Amino acid sequence: MGLLENLTLVFLAGLVTALATGIGALPFFFFDEINDRWNVVLWGFSSGVMLAASGFGLVDEGLAEGTTAEILTGMAAGVVLVVVANRLLTDADVDPREYEEADFKKLVLILGVLTVHSFPEGIAVGVSFADLGLEGGVGLWGVAVPVLAVFMTVAISIHNVPEGTAISIPLRAMDVPEWRMVWWAVFSSLPQPIGAVVAFTFVRLARELLPYGFGFAAGAMIYLVLSEFVPEALDLGKALPSGGKPELAGGIALGVLVMLPLSFI
Repeated sequence: MGLLENLTLVFLAGLVTALATGIGALPFFFFDEINDRWNVVLWGFSSGVMLAASGFGLVDEGLAEGTTAEILTGMAAGVVLVVVANRLLTDADVDPREYEEADFKKLVLILGVLTVHSFPEGIAVGVSFADLGLEGGVGLWGVAVPVLAVFMTVAISIHNVPEGTAISIPLRAMDVPEWRMVWWAVFSSLPQPIGAVVAFTFVRLARELLPYGFGFAAGAMIYLVLSEFVPEALDLGKALPSGGKPELAGGIALGVLVMLPLSFI
């Protein structure tokens, strides 16, 4: 299997995760709104999936490829990149309501913010494909696809569904048509297939940096969970009993449990 075919397969895996974000908008074809309690649970679930994918998938695989120091160095680099990128885009948090009204300059800014938030997930998918075509993978269309790649693609896809729901909620308030909500949800994750291709190309060309790549993706995703997903859930749950903490904890536990069986494949 040639390089172009490999890149195409990795890109398609990243595209699958992006398309999964659109699934999060589908409930609005049947319901007018999702209450805060369920929204907190969804954010918790998404966080649990990401933490499980980072720990059971990326960190575990990274330790099999390199040392603890290499993994920790990669994780630190992932955190630093997200922090620096966020600071460069200070005061540029984009409300999904603005998607519909964006001019070209605003659209560039929106894409920048979305890249910061979803690019690490694409990197996680791309790094997980490092052993594509080698022995020991799952046979798909005549190609040996690494088990980790299947795990990460499924994990990121599951994570993206509630993220798509969160994006769609303010769009529903604007009476945006359902199919446009699906499009904007998918749009928010479009950097992921690009990130997947970039990461895959990098680790294939510099195999010795693979442990750092695993750590980098894990660090960036864990930081996003702790710095954005969890605070967002707690903010939504302010009016709930106990501030929504039980719903958040339950969602996180559910997300981890859903991913646990996949870690034993």
